Amino acid sequence: MSKTSSTLQQMRWMAACLALACGAAAAEPIAGVRALEAVARYGDVQALVQLAANYERGEGVEKDFVKSRQLYCQASARGDAVAQVRLGVMYLSGREVEPDEGVAALLFSRAAEQGNEQAQKLLKHVSLRPDSVMPECLDQPAPVRMVKSDVALLVQHLAPLYFIDPKLVMALISTESAFRVNALSPKNAQGLMQLIPVTAERFGVKNAYNPVENLKGGLAYLQWLLAFFQGDVALVLAAYNAGEEAVEKYRGIPPYTETRNYVKRITRAYKKKSHPYVADLVAPSPALSLGRRAR
Repeated sequence: MSKTSSTLQQMRWMAACLALACGAAAAEPIAGVRALEAVARYGDVQALVQLAANYERGEGVEKDFVKSRQLYCQASARGDAVAQVRLGVMYLSGREVEPDEGVAALLFSRAAEQGNEQAQKLLKHVSLRPDSVMPECLDQPAPVRMVKSDVALLVQHLAPLYFIDPKLVMALISTESAFRVNALSPKNAQGLMQLIPVTAERFGVKNAYNPVENLKGGLAYLQWLLAFFQGDVALVLAAYNAGEEAVEKYRGIPPYTETRNYVKRITRAYKKKSHPYVADLVAPSPALSLGRRAR
């Protein structure tokens, strides 16, 4: 594919993405914050830091330094250096917390060990004290408790990050797990998007029962399949159920009763036959054009 044609395809994809409301969260600040809160609730570090910054600056929400500190603390407990620096600054300045230079120094030191340049500079201006201890919230991350109504918010926030229509994802989850976070199939498919261990490992999912991790892994796989089968929704769904190798082998939807019923059920809810895809993510399936000619 030439550079020009690739650019044109990306432009078409961007336009199609807008039509799918891929930017809905940005266009609706309140809904965006609710979705961000849902993602943060399950320990997603990036969401925790972003939400903490929102409360610290009053962006889309009222300023709340106490809530901001709590969120930075949760992200710090998960090892995020940026959160550790910002939390340290709060303790250094005494913003809605008793000033404690020693705690700030501990936090800056932990972030500096990860190579954070800002922390390394700040360490030169604070002193470590032998009696200083880390805030209690860093001892152990808060437990995850799933709220069923959060699934739609999680999908609303995460799906656009992978350039996928949230409606397609919701239809798939409904069929895969009926929105049950702890769903386990006889084939050991796990969680909301029913990831088998091989797929979970392939896309970096360590805990398939954590809803955010599960969704990210499932969305990454869907994004890959959309590129591999050039946005053909039926083939993507068939591959998600039976594996891309089976779709390539039969040059179309495999003749498995389970897979064909699976595709029919989801496409009844999601009626679009094609979906935008990231063309440069992976080379298209060699069997795709052969299957289309055969059909």
